[in-house]
Amino acid sequence: MVVVMNLTAGSEQIAAVQQRLEQYGFEIHFIRGVKRLVIGAVGDRQEIASLGLEAMPGVERIVPIMKPYKLVSRESKGKPSTIKVKDVTIGDRSLVVIAGPCAVESREQLLAAAIRVRAAGAGILRGGAFKPRTSPYSFQGLEEEGLKILSEASQETGLLTVTEIIDEASLELALKYVDMVQVGARNMQNFQLLRLVGRSGKPVILKRGFSSTVEEWLMAAEYVVSEGNENVVLCERGIRTFENATRNTLDLSAIPLIKDLSHLPVIVDPSHATGVQRLVAPMARAAVAAGADGVLVEVHPEPCKALCDGPQSLTPEDFDQLMVELRMVASAVGRVVGGGCI
Repeated sequence: MVVVMNLTAGSEQIAAVQQRLEQYGFEIHFIRGVKRLVIGAVGDRQEIASLGLEAMPGVERIVPIMKPYKLVSRESKGKPSTIKVKDVTIGDRSLVVIAGPCAVESREQLLAAAIRVRAAGAGILRGGAFKPRTSPYSFQGLEEEGLKILSEASQETGLLTVTEIIDEASLELALKYVDMVQVGARNMQNFQLLRLVGRSGKPVILKRGFSSTVEEWLMAAEYVVSEGNENVVLCERGIRTFENATRNTLDLSAIPLIKDLSHLPVIVDPSHATGVQRLVAPMARAAVAAGADGVLVEVHPEPCKALCDGPQSLTPEDFDQLMVELRMVASAVGRVVGGGCI
């Protein structure tokens, strides 16, 4: 449940409510809005009636939450959250574009990609330093050297950076070099990793597992938020179905559904969803039309030479055209391409 405190509630009244909740074994999470404080309480629903919270000074109302995900549910805040990553905001009227190669392959490759996506209007540079691959013989990433190159590209271009982390060691390294981390589809239910990301406080993109339900996805986000990190951005990247014409099946219906169920912002990765370069732009446009707060696309200076995911990567020229199209679609649905973009 959430306890909504009224506008005049003082610190002593808030402390009294907290003490009452903790007395009955509830776990407390403070959610501070612009005008008022909401107290998220996770515990035994059967105890609610016996608490007498409605009669306590400073309490405006009690909102029971029936869903298993409490802190990320729409009811816990009542309005959409916005996530700040330095000067980029995700979840407001602006549309954030995250772009770059699947993997950092070299300094020259990443800087070439960064300069081009920045010029086109991207706000965040993506690049994998740790690559969890199906085959142990595939390129696994440059690891810390890749992170250093990402940091250098950020300094050169002014772009913020995001990279995927795969375990505790990669998280600890990434925290030193990038502005945002990503938990990939394979690790969506790596609950220990989710807890560590939650404790880090670092803004995180949480991708949907390719065989995960929306509820399982939101429960994964709950792990992060329950550790005190509210800076979570959900990313729809396609789910595995019987169809094999595309890499995955992009579930665009998840976008408005998430908006209805959760206050967290949601972005879409059409590159991994389709696995086909010519399908990326149409699905990116569709995602914006469906209400996504941003898109994450793969851009490589020379896709034919990419060490991973070349077939789904846009050329810089393709990306330039996509940005033109995204601005038109964003305008049609009352948004602008922004989030720190030029």
